[in-house]
Amino acid sequence: CSASANKPVLTLFTKKPCPLCDEAKEVLEPYKKRFILQEVDITLPENSTWYDKYKYDIPVFHLNGKFLMKHQVDIQKFEDQLTKLEMHND
Repeated sequence: CSASANKPVLTLFTKKPCPLCDEAKEVLEPYKKRFILQEVDITLPENSTWYDKYKYDIPVFHLNGKFLMKHQVDIQKFEDQLTKLEMHND
């Protein structure tokens, strides 16, 4: 079973400290078996492009490389997109 290989990747653009990011991660906790969370610290020099783009908007989420949401988790939107990707993978 290669289910884990096909798990969608949720990218969280964040920086330290980010209370909103912590909050967002808590909201996503019940779903965490269904995706791979990848965190990108926008303050790192190699992420300066993301910093310029998102410095006023974090947390920002991309799902499989596509912009999904920012500021806070839209759980309905997240679940819809996640389900869509899961159905696509089957």
